[in-house]
Formats: sequence, C-alpha cells, structure tokens
Amino acid sequence: MAAGAVLSACTVGSHETVPAVVTSTVLTTVENEPVQSEPVQSEGQPAQERLQAVADSVAQTFGGSVGVAVAGAGGALAGGDDGRYPAWSTIKVPIAIAASRLAPVEAEVFGPAAIQASDNVAAESLWLAVTPGDVNQVLADAGVGTTVNTEKIRPEYSVFGQTLLTASQEATLASYLGCVAGAGPTLSLMGSVNSDQAYGFGQLAGARLKGGWGPSTSGGYQVRQLALVSNSRGEDVALGLTVIPASGDYATGQAMAAAVAEGLRPLLDDLPTAAC
Repeated sequence: MAAGAVLSACTVGSHETVPAVVTSTVLTTVENEPVQSEPVQSEGQPAQERLQAVADSVAQTFGGSVGVAVAGAGGALAGGDDGRYPAWSTIKVPIAIAASRLAPVEAEVFGPAAIQASDNVAAESLWLAVTPGDVNQVLADAGVGTTVNTEKIRPEYSVFGQTLLTASQEATLASYLGCVAGAGPTLSLMGSVNSDQAYGFGQLAGARLKGGWGPSTSGGYQVRQLALVSNSRGEDVALGLTVIPASGDYATGQAMAAAVAEGLRPLLDDLPTAAC
C-alpha cells in the first residue's frame, strides 16, 4: 500500500484543507443504526444514568447521535449510542504502540506526527512497520475484543481506521493503556497533541487523548475520541466518545464533543477510575 494513497478528511493529496482544522484519517463507509447501551448492574446504574443524561442532552441540543462511555477495572458503562462505528484515527494509538514494541526506530521517527498531529502518512509508515497481528495483540492486551480491519473497503482510504469500535471499547482501550507494554511513549504523545486536535475531551484536566473523524458515504461527519483525563483527586478516568451530528457538519461534531466534555466535567469525581 503506498503511503501517498492515504487521504484524510482535511487533506487531499498533500495538505489542501477541505472543511476544517483537524487532520485525521477518513476511512470507512460501514454504517450502523444507533444502538442504545445495554442495562448495567445495579451498582453502576447511577453513573450510567448520568452518562445517559449527558448523551441525551447533547443529542437533543444539536440533533444526531451521541455515545459516551467510561471504563474501569469493573468494565465499561455507556450512555446513548454504543454502536460500532469506524474508529477513524483513534486506531493510530494501538498501531503506534505496536511500532514501539517491534519497530522502535520507526516509532520514534513517525510516532509524534501520527499521534500529536494525526498525520496520515506518518501513521501509514507505522502501519507498514508492523503486522495486523501485532496491532491485534495490543488491542487484546488492552481488553478490546476485536481485530484491526485489513479489508480495502474504499480504495482511496487506508484500511486500519475502518476498524469498528464502540464508545465502550474506546474507553476500555484508554483504561488499560497504563498496563500495556510499550504504551508509555504513545501515552506521552497523547498528552501533548496539537492545539487543533485538543477539542472535546482535550478541554478536561490532564487530558491524554486521540481523536478521529471522517464522513460517511452520505457525507455526514462522525467524530470519535478516546482519552484519559484527571478527576479532582488526580486519578485517571478513561473515556470514549462517538458523535454523529444530524446536520452532517464537522464543526457541529466538534461542538458536540465539546458539549459532552463539559457535561462530564462535574461528574468526573463520581465516575469509575481507569483500570491502570
């Protein structure tokens, strides 16, 4: 696969801006109907209800679909739409970790651009330095029961971001990053993403995050994020996010992500902390 064939929602060919400010991989065309999160055990119900309230409020304000999740040692809780959607550039996190394990030279050279700027050419270089099985092992080590996509669904787009993940799985990945071998450099880069990447969960204290976004075949944008953020006690809270604005507008997706973050801000002390 030639690196030059990888396009993004913000870049065409080299770096021609299309609609917005964030560079991230545009990937799949697979679309799911919104899936309401499953009921959780009674001891987790208050937190789940709070997540549901945040998701409902943002969806009602902007229109569209919202899914938000938190994960800890006891599993994940989700509010709103916890369906499987393209991971977009959030999948660059396990790819970068796999490279740190098995291709450290490439990881050092290309990891900063792939994570901090979500540069697609850099991410493709990391992808070519490892195997899908290496990425799958990272996902398994983080408790995410899926495998990275390798099918060329749309010829003009890279394959890895077409991996389907729920908001709960994104949160689970974030929750276990601290225990995943080789994740340290990637976590550090997630704590210093470029300013145009730092919306949504990036508004919260101590944020180490990775985002992704791209249009479906109908042209409507979807926004994904995973993050570790800090509560007032300095403990990590692991979060996952999916927003799909009814307008299809990427700027609205950014605003929805920001609204979810603000809705979660006063809840962080009461949400489960990360597993690692």
